[in-house]
Amino acid sequence: MTKAAPFTDSVTRRTFVVGSGALMTSACVHRLEARTGDRRPNIVFIMADDLGYADLSCYGRRDYETPHLDRLAAEGTRYLDAYSNSPVCSATRTALITGRYQYRLPVGLEEPLSSRPVGLPPSQPTFPSLLRQAGYRTALVGKWHLGRLPDYGPLQSGYEHFWGYRAGGVDYFTHAGMGGADLWDQDVPIEQDGYLTDLLGERALAMIDTFAAGPDPFLLSLHFSAPHWPFEGPDDEAEAIRIATDPNSNIVHFDGGGMATFAAMVQRMDQQVGRIMNRLDQLGIADNTIVVFTSDNGGERFSDTWPFSGRKTELLEGGIRVPCIARWPARLSAGSESALPCLSMDWAPTFLAAAGIAAPASLGLDGIDLWRQGVDVERTLFWRMKWMMQEASRKGNWKYLKIGGNTFLFDLANDPLEKANLKLRQPERFAAMEAEYRAWNASMLPISAESEAHGFTAVQLPDRYAPPGP
Repeated sequence: MTKAAPFTDSVTRRTFVVGSGALMTSACVHRLEARTGDRRPNIVFIMADDLGYADLSCYGRRDYETPHLDRLAAEGTRYLDAYSNSPVCSATRTALITGRYQYRLPVGLEEPLSSRPVGLPPSQPTFPSLLRQAGYRTALVGKWHLGRLPDYGPLQSGYEHFWGYRAGGVDYFTHAGMGGADLWDQDVPIEQDGYLTDLLGERALAMIDTFAAGPDPFLLSLHFSAPHWPFEGPDDEAEAIRIATDPNSNIVHFDGGGMATFAAMVQRMDQQVGRIMNRLDQLGIADNTIVVFTSDNGGERFSDTWPFSGRKTELLEGGIRVPCIARWPARLSAGSESALPCLSMDWAPTFLAAAGIAAPASLGLDGIDLWRQGVDVERTLFWRMKWMMQEASRKGNWKYLKIGGNTFLFDLANDPLEKANLKLRQPERFAAMEAEYRAWNASMLPISAESEAHGFTAVQLPDRYAPPGP
């Protein structure tokens, strides 16, 4: 294995509320367009791992603050109804990179990825590959989790550079996952001392410096591990040693973590985001750089998902509703908010459109350009999840949900906690939404045989999903 070289670091909010189901108005989106001329924007896409909807102080977290991400929200748009494409990692990342529902690809059916040799096919166009073909420099720093070498990887799917890890989770200090050491520079395994969140931040800064020195626009995808387990803050190396040496422990460590540790993990990620924002300012490229921050799914053990119930792996709002912030000073109004329901897969067409790239019709995008659609666009969003055979859709403020064999209809505007099942009060609406889900599901790859093979039909139903008593 090669030893990686160290990197050094040269180092009144106004609210504009967009109505539910509507997009940013064209005036808000285009009024500063003249400032950029024909220059294509740089793109910095930052994704947290297992960050809950209210885990940032600008979304309501009360026991700690995230000042740098709060600043990003104050200088851009905060999305109030943003969703991940799935309540688990790989499926969302499949949708994100392709701009399509993940259930169109075999890799998107694996929730989570199994040991089978499945991954994102290199033949599948991705938004990084299309940007690269159009002259963008591209890099992924952080988590991949869409298939293993030799057949699958970031370098095979549009990224020019990769520095990070390939599995679902690794230790923050040893950088080992369930299958052993998992830190890579390109397709070469490496070793490097340090806390993973800091290492990813350092590498991201180095890539920005390299790209900014050249004439071409760039895409930097920065996929943090934080705050995914193992729950280790920057001062918790002793926990990493315990996990590595205790034969009865592993990085999932259900006996590990706590609120203070979780806060330290999120705040360290926030600190790295602040360094990236400062570097863009220092280089004089912040005005024409799109910065998006979001999460791959809802929160885990120590997350705050208020005002929603549910968590990662569940199609309740807490498992799929995520924080999402976009800043582009040349185009988006500072301090604005959007109540547009949107999905992870919308960022691919949004970035391509911002770069002036017409996506080929053969790509079959399911996502929409969030910044160029008309205000009257109405759409239905769909989800499914093999675990407990879950189904869900959202249309306007209404949500259809099936979980553990029980079905529900919720009015999210009045009941974000999803406690009042209205399917008997509004049977026609329920039937229509269920039928629309069935029609959509028939257009996706089937998962029933896959689910039975993994034993998902035998899962014990938790009490909170049981139908109400008489």
